[in-house]
Amino acid sequence: MAAGILQECNLKHPVEIFARGLVVLFPEPLNQKAETVMISNGINMDGFMSTQLTEEDFSEDALVLVMEHSQREKILEKYGHADPENVYVLTELVGDELEIIDPYGGTLQAYGLCYETMRKTILKLVNLLNESEDNGTD
Repeated sequence: MAAGILQECNLKHPVEIFARGLVVLFPEPLNQKAETVMISNGINMDGFMSTQLTEEDFSEDALVLVMEHSQREKILEKYGHADPENVYVLTELVGDELEIIDPYGGTLQAYGLCYETMRKTILKLVNLLNESEDNGTD
């Protein structure tokens, strides 16, 4: 959902946005509840298939955003190319205190709440990224 939300935002600097999973045994389409929430908010993720995070996804200019501290820890443990300076918990990056709770296995309402929380947080991220572009900093 995060990638879909971010792709809908107006960033001043062009970026490539990818969604990756920590445990993807085989490609799967978007979760039906997540898809329902996305469609109801005007975001079409037609053709989306889950993709495993790999060493090749890490480069010096890659910003990796996760929803939970445990996900960040797993990435830093498992991937040698992951730079701790480029892997962030999304909410911490924007100055929020709480993590975004993964709705996996939850109700449609849980997915909707996750979407709303994520959207607010991503809008803060977009403002930060656009401000840094305005100030000429990276």
